[in-house]
Amino acid sequence: MSQPLAQSTLTQSSGNNGALLLGTGLALASMILIPALATRIGLGASLTGALRMAVMKASSQAIRR
Repeated sequence: MSQPLAQSTLTQSSGNNGALLLGTGLALASMILIPALATRIGLGASLTGALRMAVMKASSQAIRR
């Protein structure tokens, strides 16, 4: 009787892996890639910060869904 319950729980948790992977990738991009690219192309600190905030917000939204 506990096997169907365990199987159902596994199915529900594995469906969220894509969102978690996307959110993690976006967070990594906002912490490492965006500042590196912004420095390379010469963006100002305020614009870089705004880009980082936008990507972090997208990351948060991806994980919530």
